[in-house]
Amino acid sequence: MAKLTLNADCGNSPKLTFIKEFNIAFGEGDDEFLVDCVTDDIIWEIVGEKTIEGKEKYKKEILKMKEYKVSEMVVDKVLSHGKTGAANGVLSMSDGKRYAFADFYEFKSHTSTQLKSITSYSMEVE
Repeated sequence: MAKLTLNADCGNSPKLTFIKEFNIAFGEGDDEFLVDCVTDDIIWEIVGEKTIEGKEKYKKEILKMKEYKVSEMVVDKVLSHGKTGAANGVLSMSDGKRYAFADFYEFKSHTSTQLKSITSYSMEVE
């Protein structure tokens, strides 16, 4: 299991708690949780790389990412308002590389915790 540092206070908001749990699941490679949390018509844009459309393609991408092992994850901020949310932080990989990330989420509805779209930014940092 990866070391987790959560600098964000998620308070009592269900969406903030969900975003925190979603990021933890990503760091731990919990593909079942990550797939269960998205709509069938999910759109995941990994900016500068590719756009994944549909739950089946999303699942294949998540399974491919499992080969990359996270040794530490720092989540700096978690935000939520209405149908949108965001999180940012740094992933340290087992191969020594580090990546800063920022993810923006759109939920299915104001009350849902199912994700309709994800926009991900990431860059390698020293």
